Amino acid sequence: MKLYDGGRAPNPRRVRIFFAEKGVPLPELVPVDMTNKEHKTAAFARMNPSQRLPVLELDDGTALAETMAICRYLEALHPEPSLFGREAKDQATIEMWNRRIELGLFASVTAVFRHSHPSMAEFEEQVPEWAQANREQIEDHLWLLELQLAGNDFVCGQTLTVADITAGIAIDFMKPAKLPLPEDFVQIRRWHSALSGRTSWKA
Repeated sequence: MKLYDGGRAPNPRRVRIFFAEKGVPLPELVPVDMTNKEHKTAAFARMNPSQRLPVLELDDGTALAETMAICRYLEALHPEPSLFGREAKDQATIEMWNRRIELGLFASVTAVFRHSHPSMAEFEEQVPEWAQANREQIEDHLWLLELQLAGNDFVCGQTLTVADITAGIAIDFMKPAKLPLPEDFVQIRRWHSALSGRTSWKA
């Protein structure tokens, strides 16, 4: 296998952290320099028409090009420790929270970065109004996470799941998006500090 990797970009980090939490060594890493638009080349587009990272290329040539698809593939190969849940209720709960976070906080932070950060101007047709609309939603997304964490060590209970990886990367990405995390969010700060101390978070 080969993992086409985008360095510190959020989605490549999610996959590398998932590998690390699984205790599975990373496959051969193929760095793709997004600043030089290597992900926009014809050769890369043939592998992933969406021209986004990461991409896991299997030994038979199959290209898995979505973060959650890659994580689910790895979960199927290496069921323990389970990061998507074992029982039906746990699986549904984790899926619910991962989607809430991915379609909420993660998507809004990403939109702010992509549509307002100067470094993205040559990659995106930036719409400042869209950045502002998402900026205004951040606090609501944070409160949803804050309330969920008030009674739990992790997003879905007492053990880390893929929902924590998605949420933790979203919080990390707030810094380059120039979105402050208000002091009010004490549970998020407690949880994020614990995440940041995990060995996997350095992946």
